[in-house]
Amino acid sequence: MDLQKSAAGTAQPEGCLVVAIRLPVRIVVLVVVVPVRMVWDALVVAGRFLTDTLLRPVGRAVLWLGRVVLVLPLVGLWRYVLVPAGGALVRLGRVLLVVPVVSLHRYVLTPVGHAVLWLARGAGAGLARLYARVLTPAGHAVLWLVRYLAVVPALWVYEWILAPVGRAFAWGVRGVLRLLGLLATGLGVAVYWTVRVLLVLPALALWRWVLAPVGRFLGVVAREVGDALGHAWRIAGHLSLAVGRFLAALFRWVFVEPARWVYRTVLTPVGHVVREVVLRPAAEAARAVGRATRQALASARETVRQTRADVRRMLFGEPRDPARVPPREREAVLRGEPVPLGTRTLDSSTTPVTRLTKD
Repeated sequence: MDLQKSAAGTAQPEGCLVVAIRLPVRIVVLVVVVPVRMVWDALVVAGRFLTDTLLRPVGRAVLWLGRVVLVLPLVGLWRYVLVPAGGALVRLGRVLLVVPVVSLHRYVLTPVGHAVLWLARGAGAGLARLYARVLTPAGHAVLWLVRYLAVVPALWVYEWILAPVGRAFAWGVRGVLRLLGLLATGLGVAVYWTVRVLLVLPALALWRWVLAPVGRFLGVVAREVGDALGHAWRIAGHLSLAVGRFLAALFRWVFVEPARWVYRTVLTPVGHVVREVVLRPAAEAARAVGRATRQALASARETVRQTRADVRRMLFGEPRDPARVPPREREAVLRGEPVPLGTRTLDSSTTPVTRLTKD
Protein backbone atom coordinates (compact mmCIF):
# COMPACT_ATOMS: atom_id res chain seq x y z
CA MET A 1 0.00 0.00 0.00
CA ASP A 2 2.84 2.41 0.81
CA LEU A 3 4.52 1.53 -2.48
CA GLN A 4 1.31 2.24 -4.41
CA LYS A 5 0.75 5.56 -2.64
CA SER A 6 4.31 6.68 -3.24
CA ALA A 7 4.08 5.61 -6.89
CA ALA A 8 0.76 7.43 -7.31
CA GLY A 9 2.03 10.55 -5.52
CA THR A 10 5.03 11.04 -7.83
CA ALA A 11 4.28 13.22 -10.81
CA GLN A 12 7.45 12.43 -12.75
CA PRO A 13 7.14 9.96 -15.66
CA GLU A 14 8.98 6.70 -15.10
CA GLY A 15 10.38 4.45 -17.81
CA CYS A 16 10.53 0.71 -18.13
CA LEU A 17 14.07 0.63 -16.73
CA VAL A 18 12.99 2.27 -13.46
CA VAL A 19 10.04 -0.09 -13.06
CA ALA A 20 12.22 -3.10 -13.86
CA ILE A 21 14.85 -2.08 -11.31
CA ARG A 22 12.49 -1.03 -8.48
CA LEU A 23 10.75 -4.31 -7.56
CA PRO A 24 13.78 -6.65 -7.24
CA VAL A 25 15.79 -3.97 -5.45
CA ARG A 26 13.00 -3.39 -2.89
CA ILE A 27 12.54 -7.11 -2.32
CA VAL A 28 16.27 -7.66 -1.69
CA VAL A 29 16.53 -4.58 0.53
CA LEU A 30 13.44 -5.61 2.52
CA VAL A 31 14.87 -9.08 3.15
CA VAL A 32 18.17 -7.53 4.29
CA VAL A 33 16.77 -4.63 6.35
CA VAL A 34 14.05 -6.43 8.37
CA PRO A 35 16.49 -8.45 10.55
CA VAL A 36 18.71 -5.39 10.96
CA ARG A 37 15.74 -3.25 12.11
CA MET A 38 14.53 -5.90 14.55
CA VAL A 39 18.04 -6.28 16.00
CA TRP A 40 18.28 -2.47 16.21
CA ASP A 41 14.96 -2.20 18.08
CA ALA A 42 16.03 -4.97 20.46
CA LEU A 43 19.31 -3.17 21.11
CA VAL A 44 17.44 0.11 21.71
CA VAL A 45 15.13 -1.54 24.27
CA ALA A 46 18.08 -3.24 25.98
CA GLY A 47 19.99 0.04 26.03
CA ARG A 48 17.09 1.90 27.62
CA PHE A 49 16.69 -0.86 30.22
CA LEU A 50 20.41 -0.80 31.03
CA THR A 51 20.38 2.99 31.17
CA ASP A 52 17.43 3.12 33.57
CA THR A 53 18.51 0.23 35.81
CA LEU A 54 22.30 0.29 35.75
CA LEU A 55 24.04 3.16 34.01
CA ARG A 56 22.06 6.03 35.53
CA PRO A 57 22.41 4.80 39.17
CA VAL A 58 26.09 4.00 38.55
CA GLY A 59 26.55 7.45 37.05
CA ARG A 60 24.89 9.10 40.03
CA ALA A 61 27.04 7.03 42.39
CA VAL A 62 30.18 7.98 40.46
CA LEU A 63 29.16 11.64 40.52
CA TRP A 64 28.54 11.48 44.29
CA LEU A 65 31.85 9.65 44.83
CA GLY A 66 33.67 12.17 42.64
CA ARG A 67 32.09 15.01 44.58
CA VAL A 68 33.08 13.44 47.90
CA VAL A 69 36.57 12.34 46.81
CA LEU A 70 37.56 15.26 44.57
CA VAL A 71 35.28 18.29 44.75
CA LEU A 72 34.87 18.61 48.51
CA PRO A 73 38.63 18.08 49.26
CA LEU A 74 39.55 20.54 46.51
CA VAL A 75 37.03 23.08 47.80
CA GLY A 76 38.36 22.62 51.34
CA LEU A 77 41.94 22.91 50.07
CA TRP A 78 41.06 26.08 48.14
CA ARG A 79 39.04 27.63 50.96
CA TYR A 80 41.14 26.74 53.99
CA VAL A 81 44.68 26.39 52.55
CA LEU A 82 45.20 28.17 49.23
CA VAL A 83 43.13 31.28 49.94
CA PRO A 84 44.82 31.98 53.33
CA ALA A 85 48.22 31.12 51.83
CA GLY A 86 47.49 33.41 48.88
CA GLY A 87 46.50 36.23 51.21
CA ALA A 88 49.66 35.71 53.23
CA LEU A 89 51.75 35.68 50.04
CA VAL A 90 50.02 38.86 48.84
CA ARG A 91 50.74 40.61 52.12
CA LEU A 92 54.32 39.30 52.10
CA GLY A 93 54.83 40.43 48.49
CA ARG A 94 53.41 43.81 49.33
CA VAL A 95 55.78 44.19 52.28
CA LEU A 96 58.84 42.81 50.47
CA LEU A 97 58.28 44.16 46.93
CA VAL A 98 55.61 46.83 46.58
CA VAL A 99 56.57 48.97 49.54
CA PRO A 100 60.34 48.98 48.67
CA VAL A 101 59.60 49.66 44.97
CA VAL A 102 57.21 52.49 45.83
CA SER A 103 59.75 53.96 48.25
CA LEU A 104 62.51 53.65 45.62
CA HIS A 105 60.32 55.35 43.03
CA ARG A 106 59.21 58.10 45.38
CA TYR A 107 62.48 58.94 47.12
CA VAL A 108 65.16 57.97 44.53
CA LEU A 109 63.88 57.69 40.95
CA THR A 110 61.56 60.72 41.06
CA PRO A 111 64.25 63.20 42.24
CA VAL A 112 66.78 61.71 39.78
CA GLY A 113 64.18 61.96 36.98
CA HIS A 114 63.48 65.60 37.81
CA ALA A 115 67.21 66.35 37.74
CA VAL A 116 67.67 64.54 34.39
CA LEU A 117 64.64 66.38 32.99
CA TRP A 118 66.10 69.73 34.10
CA LEU A 119 69.44 68.87 32.46
CA ALA A 120 67.65 67.72 29.30
CA ARG A 121 65.70 70.98 29.13
CA GLY A 122 68.92 72.95 29.48
CA ALA A 123 70.63 70.89 26.77
CA GLY A 124 67.57 71.25 24.50
CA ALA A 125 67.61 75.02 24.90
CA GLY A 126 71.33 75.09 24.00
CA LEU A 127 70.76 72.84 20.96
CA ALA A 128 67.82 75.02 19.84
CA ARG A 129 70.04 78.16 19.99
CA LEU A 130 72.80 76.31 18.10
CA TYR A 131 70.30 75.18 15.39
CA ALA A 132 68.76 78.67 15.02
CA ARG A 133 71.97 80.69 14.96
CA VAL A 134 74.55 78.30 13.39
CA LEU A 135 73.06 75.26 11.62
CA THR A 136 70.17 77.07 9.87
CA PRO A 137 72.35 79.68 8.04
CA ALA A 138 74.88 76.97 7.14
CA GLY A 139 72.08 74.74 5.82
CA HIS A 140 70.64 77.50 3.65
CA ALA A 141 74.11 78.16 2.15
CA VAL A 142 74.62 74.44 1.45
CA LEU A 143 71.13 74.15 -0.18
CA TRP A 144 71.89 77.17 -2.46
CA LEU A 145 75.21 75.60 -3.56
CA VAL A 146 73.55 72.17 -4.17
CA ARG A 147 70.71 73.73 -6.17
CA TYR A 148 72.90 75.71 -8.58
CA LEU A 149 75.76 73.20 -8.79
CA ALA A 150 73.75 69.89 -9.03
CA VAL A 151 69.96 70.28 -9.40
CA VAL A 152 69.84 72.85 -12.24
CA PRO A 153 72.40 70.96 -14.42
CA ALA A 154 70.63 67.66 -13.71
CA LEU A 155 67.25 69.11 -14.82
CA TRP A 156 68.83 70.44 -18.03
CA VAL A 157 70.38 67.01 -18.80
CA TYR A 158 67.02 65.28 -18.13
CA GLU A 159 64.97 67.65 -20.34
CA TRP A 160 67.31 67.84 -23.37
CA ILE A 161 69.07 64.43 -23.33
CA LEU A 162 67.45 61.70 -21.16
CA ALA A 163 63.79 62.44 -21.98
CA PRO A 164 64.15 62.24 -25.81
CA VAL A 165 66.28 59.10 -25.51
CA GLY A 166 63.71 57.53 -23.15
CA ARG A 167 60.81 58.36 -25.49
CA ALA A 168 62.60 56.75 -28.42
CA PHE A 169 63.42 53.67 -26.35
CA ALA A 170 59.81 53.38 -25.13
CA TRP A 171 58.48 53.65 -28.73
CA GLY A 172 60.82 50.83 -29.81
CA VAL A 173 59.82 48.68 -26.81
CA ARG A 174 56.09 49.22 -27.57
CA GLY A 175 56.62 48.16 -31.17
CA VAL A 176 58.46 45.03 -30.09
CA LEU A 177 55.76 44.23 -27.54
CA ARG A 178 53.02 44.70 -30.14
CA LEU A 179 54.82 42.34 -32.51
CA LEU A 180 55.26 39.81 -29.73
CA GLY A 181 51.55 40.17 -28.88
CA LEU A 182 50.53 39.43 -32.47
CA LEU A 183 52.79 36.38 -32.50
CA ALA A 184 51.41 35.18 -29.14
CA THR A 185 47.81 35.69 -30.31
CA GLY A 186 48.40 33.61 -33.44
CA LEU A 187 50.16 30.93 -31.43
CA GLY A 188 47.34 30.93 -28.86
CA VAL A 189 44.67 30.55 -31.53
CA ALA A 190 46.58 27.65 -33.01
CA VAL A 191 47.01 25.98 -29.60
CA TYR A 192 43.32 26.60 -28.77
CA TRP A 193 42.06 24.90 -31.92
CA THR A 194 44.57 22.10 -31.53
CA VAL A 195 43.48 21.45 -27.90
CA ARG A 196 39.80 21.79 -28.84
CA VAL A 197 40.06 19.31 -31.72
CA LEU A 198 42.34 16.84 -29.95
CA LEU A 199 41.00 16.98 -26.33
CA VAL A 200 37.81 18.99 -25.81
CA LEU A 201 35.66 17.52 -28.59
CA PRO A 202 36.55 13.88 -27.69
CA ALA A 203 35.93 14.66 -24.00
CA LEU A 204 32.52 16.21 -24.81
CA ALA A 205 31.60 13.21 -26.95
CA LEU A 206 32.71 10.85 -24.16
CA TRP A 207 30.68 12.82 -21.57
CA ARG A 208 27.58 13.11 -23.79
CA TRP A 209 27.42 9.58 -25.18
CA VAL A 210 29.05 7.48 -22.41
CA LEU A 211 29.41 9.10 -18.98
CA ALA A 212 26.06 10.92 -18.86
CA PRO A 213 23.94 7.81 -19.67
CA VAL A 214 25.97 5.71 -17.23
CA GLY A 215 25.58 8.44 -14.59
CA ARG A 216 21.83 8.64 -15.14
CA PHE A 217 21.59 4.87 -14.86
CA LEU A 218 23.62 4.86 -11.64
CA GLY A 219 21.53 7.77 -10.33
CA VAL A 220 18.33 5.82 -10.99
CA VAL A 221 19.80 2.76 -9.26
CA ALA A 222 20.98 4.83 -6.27
CA ARG A 223 17.63 6.62 -5.98
CA GLU A 224 15.73 3.36 -6.12
CA VAL A 225 18.06 1.79 -3.58
CA GLY A 226 17.56 4.80 -1.25
CA ASP A 227 13.76 4.67 -1.66
CA ALA A 228 13.82 0.92 -1.12
CA LEU A 229 15.89 1.38 2.04
CA GLY A 230 13.40 3.96 3.35
CA HIS A 231 10.37 1.76 2.63
CA ALA A 232 12.08 -1.33 3.99
CA TRP A 233 13.08 0.52 7.17
CA ARG A 234 9.52 1.70 7.75
CA ILE A 235 8.08 -1.76 7.02
CA ALA A 236 10.67 -3.33 9.32
CA GLY A 237 9.68 -0.84 12.00
CA HIS A 238 6.03 -1.90 11.73
CA LEU A 239 7.05 -5.56 11.84
CA SER A 240 9.30 -4.97 14.83
CA LEU A 241 6.49 -3.09 16.59
CA ALA A 242 4.10 -5.95 15.90
CA VAL A 243 6.62 -8.51 17.19
CA GLY A 244 7.22 -6.40 20.28
CA ARG A 245 3.50 -6.12 20.96
CA PHE A 246 3.11 -9.86 20.47
CA LEU A 247 5.94 -10.57 22.92
CA ALA A 248 4.47 -8.07 25.41
CA ALA A 249 1.03 -9.70 25.12
CA LEU A 250 2.60 -13.15 25.49
CA PHE A 251 4.50 -12.03 28.59
CA ARG A 252 1.30 -10.51 29.96
CA TRP A 253 -0.82 -13.62 29.44
CA VAL A 254 1.92 -16.03 30.57
CA PHE A 255 3.19 -14.18 33.66
CA VAL A 256 1.27 -11.02 34.56
CA GLU A 257 -2.31 -12.24 34.25
CA PRO A 258 -1.67 -15.52 36.18
CA ALA A 259 0.13 -13.55 38.89
CA ARG A 260 -2.76 -11.06 39.02
CA TRP A 261 -5.29 -13.91 39.14
CA VAL A 262 -3.36 -15.63 41.95
CA TYR A 263 -3.15 -12.34 43.86
CA ARG A 264 -6.83 -11.55 43.34
CA THR A 265 -8.37 -15.00 43.87
CA VAL A 266 -5.94 -16.64 46.30
CA LEU A 267 -3.68 -14.22 48.15
CA THR A 268 -6.29 -11.52 48.81
CA PRO A 269 -8.87 -13.89 50.45
CA VAL A 270 -6.09 -15.61 52.39
CA GLY A 271 -4.89 -12.19 53.54
CA HIS A 272 -8.40 -11.20 54.66
CA VAL A 273 -8.77 -14.50 56.53
CA VAL A 274 -5.38 -14.08 58.21
CA ARG A 275 -6.27 -10.50 59.13
CA GLU A 276 -9.68 -11.44 60.56
CA VAL A 277 -8.60 -14.70 62.26
CA VAL A 278 -5.05 -14.02 63.42
CA LEU A 279 -3.96 -10.39 63.24
CA ARG A 280 -7.04 -8.62 64.54
CA PRO A 281 -7.49 -10.96 67.62
CA ALA A 282 -3.76 -10.68 68.28
CA ALA A 283 -4.03 -6.88 68.15
CA GLU A 284 -7.05 -6.91 70.48
CA ALA A 285 -5.18 -9.19 72.90
CA ALA A 286 -2.12 -6.95 72.76
CA ARG A 287 -4.25 -3.87 73.44
CA ALA A 288 -5.95 -5.69 76.39
CA VAL A 289 -2.55 -6.72 77.80
CA GLY A 290 -1.36 -3.14 77.40
CA ARG A 291 -4.36 -1.75 79.23
CA ALA A 292 -3.94 -4.31 82.06
CA THR A 293 -0.23 -3.53 82.29
CA ARG A 294 -0.88 0.24 82.43
CA GLN A 295 -3.52 -0.26 85.14
CA ALA A 296 -1.16 -2.49 87.17
CA LEU A 297 1.63 0.06 86.86
CA ALA A 298 -0.73 2.88 87.88
CA SER A 299 -1.90 0.94 90.93
CA ALA A 300 1.72 0.08 91.82
CA ARG A 301 2.71 3.76 91.54
CA GLU A 302 -0.24 4.76 93.72
CA THR A 303 0.72 2.10 96.31
CA VAL A 304 4.32 3.32 96.36
CA ARG A 305 3.12 6.92 96.72
CA GLN A 306 0.88 5.99 99.66
CA THR A 307 3.69 3.97 101.30
CA ARG A 308 6.07 6.94 101.00
CA ALA A 309 3.44 9.24 102.52
CA ASP A 310 2.89 6.83 105.45
CA VAL A 311 6.63 6.50 106.09
CA ARG A 312 7.04 10.30 105.94
CA ARG A 313 4.19 10.76 108.43
CA MET A 314 5.67 8.13 110.80
CA LEU A 315 9.09 9.76 110.68
CA PHE A 316 8.22 13.45 110.65
CA GLY A 317 4.63 13.57 111.85
CA GLU A 318 1.58 15.15 110.29
CA PRO A 319 2.32 18.17 108.11
CA ARG A 320 1.48 21.52 109.58
CA ASP A 321 -0.89 24.09 108.21
CA PRO A 322 0.35 25.01 104.76
CA ALA A 323 -0.16 28.69 105.54
CA ARG A 324 2.32 28.42 108.51
CA VAL A 325 4.91 26.24 106.75
CA PRO A 326 7.87 28.29 105.47
CA PRO A 327 8.28 28.31 101.70
CA ARG A 328 11.56 26.39 101.83
CA GLU A 329 10.05 23.58 103.97
CA ARG A 330 6.91 23.56 101.76
CA GLU A 331 9.03 23.00 98.65
CA ALA A 332 10.98 20.25 100.44
CA VAL A 333 7.72 18.52 101.45
CA LEU A 334 6.37 18.77 97.91
CA ARG A 335 9.61 17.23 96.58
CA GLY A 336 9.38 14.42 99.13
CA GLU A 337 12.53 15.49 101.01
CA PRO A 338 12.84 15.40 104.84
CA VAL A 339 12.21 18.73 106.56
CA PRO A 340 15.30 19.82 108.58
CA LEU A 341 14.72 20.27 112.31
CA GLY A 342 15.40 23.57 113.98
CA THR A 343 18.66 24.29 115.81
CA ARG A 344 18.68 23.27 119.49
CA THR A 345 19.02 26.26 121.92
CA LEU A 346 18.77 26.76 125.69
CA ASP A 347 15.19 27.95 125.65
CA SER A 348 13.91 25.48 123.08
CA SER A 349 14.06 21.75 122.55
CA THR A 350 14.08 20.00 119.21
CA THR A 351 13.23 16.53 120.44
CA PRO A 352 9.98 15.04 119.20
CA VAL A 353 8.64 14.61 122.77
CA THR A 354 9.12 18.25 123.78
CA ARG A 355 7.70 19.43 120.43
CA LEU A 356 4.63 17.27 120.93
CA THR A 357 4.14 18.59 124.53
CA LYS A 358 4.52 22.14 123.25
CA ASP A 359 2.02 21.55 120.53
